[in-house]
Amino acid sequence: MYIPKHFQVTDEQEAIAFMQKYSFATIVTMMNGVPEATHLPFLIEQRNGQLVLTSHFARANPQASAAFKETSLVIFTEPHAYISPANYQKEQNVPTWNYVAIHAYGKATLIDAKDDVAQLLEKMIGFYEAGYRKQWDGLAGDYKLKMMNGITAFEIVVTDLQAKSKLSQNRTETERQNIMASLNASTDSNNRQIAACMAALNKG
Repeated sequence: MYIPKHFQVTDEQEAIAFMQKYSFATIVTMMNGVPEATHLPFLIEQRNGQLVLTSHFARANPQASAAFKETSLVIFTEPHAYISPANYQKEQNVPTWNYVAIHAYGKATLIDAKDDVAQLLEKMIGFYEAGYRKQWDGLAGDYKLKMMNGITAFEIVVTDLQAKSKLSQNRTETERQNIMASLNASTDSNNRQIAACMAALNKG
């Protein structure tokens, strides 16, 4: 990912926190020389000094086998906002876009043992909807086994983490305040989230 120096996120914990907050990501792998993408919910964990991403494909998805052959790219990105040149102090300016994006690279490893797959699903339930756990525990064993047989679970140990936070760091304080005020006045939740990201960056 192209990251100019002033947009680079060097704090790994900041990047991980973003990934955990916006954990529905896109995994990209190559299939027959063509990029293939699937959109999946991920668990993001730190284990023994390593960053590990876990999720599962539908078993019928061709990418479920291709992902184990070479390095995958997992893209985390969510809030973004159009930035109008009306916020700038000089007329000679053009529109741009503010956003945060994390690219995580690594090779997928199959999680095959049924106990391990069940444990992964339980961890995902705990992260995404803890209240569902009681219902899950009450489901018939053969039904849960059928569900598990329909997925391909995997984990990725991240070998390269690239984080970009493009939040008008290259603009004057007056222009940043103008942008935040404009975004906060919007009814678009994306715009307000980007304003919050900018405010957090200013406090930092």
